[in-house]
Amino acid sequence: MHDSLAQPNRRTFLKQAAGLSAFYIVPRHVLGRGYLAPSDQISIGFIGLGKQSGGLRNQFLKNDARIMAICDVDQPKVTAFSEAVNKFYADKAEKTSYNGCLLYDDYRKLLNNKDVDAVVIATPDHWHSAIAIAAAKAGKDIYCEKPLSLTIQEGRDMVNATRKYKRVFQTGSMQRSWKEFRQAVELVRNGYIGQIKTVNVNVGGPPHDFDLTAEPIPAGLNWDAWLGPNVVERPYNNVLDPVLGASFWGKWRDIRDFGGGGMTDWGAHMFDIAQWGLDMDNSGPTELTPEQNGKGLVYRYANGVEMHHNPVDGPQFCQFIGTEGEAKVSRGNLTTTPDTLKDKVIGEGEKHGNQSAGVGQPVYFSDNHYKDFLDAIKSRKNPICDVEVGHRTASVCSLGNIAYQLGRPLRWNPGTEKFDNDAEANRLLTRPMRTKWTS
Repeated sequence: MHDSLAQPNRRTFLKQAAGLSAFYIVPRHVLGRGYLAPSDQISIGFIGLGKQSGGLRNQFLKNDARIMAICDVDQPKVTAFSEAVNKFYADKAEKTSYNGCLLYDDYRKLLNNKDVDAVVIATPDHWHSAIAIAAAKAGKDIYCEKPLSLTIQEGRDMVNATRKYKRVFQTGSMQRSWKEFRQAVELVRNGYIGQIKTVNVNVGGPPHDFDLTAEPIPAGLNWDAWLGPNVVERPYNNVLDPVLGASFWGKWRDIRDFGGGGMTDWGAHMFDIAQWGLDMDNSGPTELTPEQNGKGLVYRYANGVEMHHNPVDGPQFCQFIGTEGEAKVSRGNLTTTPDTLKDKVIGEGEKHGNQSAGVGQPVYFSDNHYKDFLDAIKSRKNPICDVEVGHRTASVCSLGNIAYQLGRPLRWNPGTEKFDNDAEANRLLTRPMRTKWTS
């Protein structure tokens, strides 16, 4: 996650650093078959080592990034993560051991390491903005898990910092690199189902207030650092920060202090596809109306398209309904009307990915979200899900949560990122934060 844990002592740190340096100076051919020298790799620091980090670790290792530094406020997770990284490199280099993963308990110390090129932020949502902004200031490129931010203002601050310090920023909305979602979006954007009238998004509902009982804080966990920038202190409960090996995902997602419920957890995936298909990556809806029973929400865009949030059971999906057909997409499944559209080959001069490509223009394409980020670091071009894209999608999710919380219609201005004549709603665009962990 982020901050204060059990930092290795100076002797351990120097020993690790010495081991890492040795790998930098050893000739490439000595290191073993298939080994890519560190000088040819992008050096990554991981901040946040919970359940999501394992899959991210494997993906970045598979794509030849060098994971050289890690940080969490939960010591057992630091230990387990470092052991997995060290084993990977030892096996790859056909060595008996490897000890080149530097351990941190405070993300600010990791960011001060000038050998780290980029960071992967996989903390709970309430930490995203503080770490990402600090990373941009420190000159690090950034891969940040979705949803991008806990509040809309924090998301805009992340965009501003990314632009100010000229960083590459990939939002972890990896469905933009998956073929079924790309196909659905390109069918929509090229008019194959006619003019879009309605979009249905099936994801969970909004978060709820804190309702957990206090439990003893386990050894090795700095709970104050886990709470981080949150002003309201909450007691530890194991469902917020599951121990290593727990079968469930952290329930912090469901509590308003730390996450946005299903609206942001799965919503950041499926609303993202809606935004992409509607060509709204730099904008958003203008009106929101919650259903009277509080079990649904209607977004309206300036072009007349209605998007319905349906918090019902079943697989999460995004469904586009047009005047001439439909496209419904979920993970691993795309259904279309007419059926033949799902295999339609999009032509060279048609709209692909994030741009309207003409004949002879390069087509932006990603089928590997992690390699796309690493390639963007080298080219200094935006990846498939740039920070602005991630911010606009997270905003759609947060707008829905605000409408549910207030229980009344709202008018939103995507240009100013403010509600029209609604001071109560505008107060929910940000939150107070403790500077102890953010400065």
